[in-house]
Amino acid sequence: MLNTTAWNRLRYSLYAPVYDLVAARAFRRARRLALEAVHWRQGQRVLLVGAGTGLDLTCLPRDIEVHAIDIAPLMIARLEARAERHGLDVTAATMDAARLAYPDAHFDVVVMHLIIAVMPDPEAGLSEAHRVLGEDGQLCVMDKFQSDAHPAGWGRRLVNVVTSFIATDITRQARPLLEGAGFVIERDTPVMMGSLFRALLARKA
Repeated sequence: MLNTTAWNRLRYSLYAPVYDLVAARAFRRARRLALEAVHWRQGQRVLLVGAGTGLDLTCLPRDIEVHAIDIAPLMIARLEARAERHGLDVTAATMDAARLAYPDAHFDVVVMHLIIAVMPDPEAGLSEAHRVLGEDGQLCVMDKFQSDAHPAGWGRRLVNVVTSFIATDITRQARPLLEGAGFVIERDTPVMMGSLFRALLARKA
């Protein structure tokens, strides 16, 4: 398998210096639309999974407790620098999304932006998100997904061998993944490039 945790740690460490040039403006509107769907309350404890360089930080309310993780230490270093520039209090750590070092039901909101299509084992990542969310917790997802109506054809799967190694998986389906992890999807909204990029808000079943 070309997409592994070790490879993700290496490639995103390499991408870190130029990541914002590629992703900041391109996904700004999609990030905001996804986060605007969350039911925010003062004092909520929030986890950003695969937080990268922290591009979600300035889209969040100021009166919440923010934790952020990423597999690549250089991404976390840039996230911490961004938080300091904007005067934001963020607890950041290098961590594997499939093995979260947090207790059960610890968070009110888990945000997974542009991570489900990247991680080697999205089922494990979503299972961990489910575990660390409280009973009334919310899962906020924004990513690229194959249509839920049918699986990817052979042509798309062939192209995916290359895209998943370089950047992202293009064959993953949102509803089977989220529902399989025990979530009920409350909102599912196309946010970019037609319906390729979708924002989903879900809760525990």
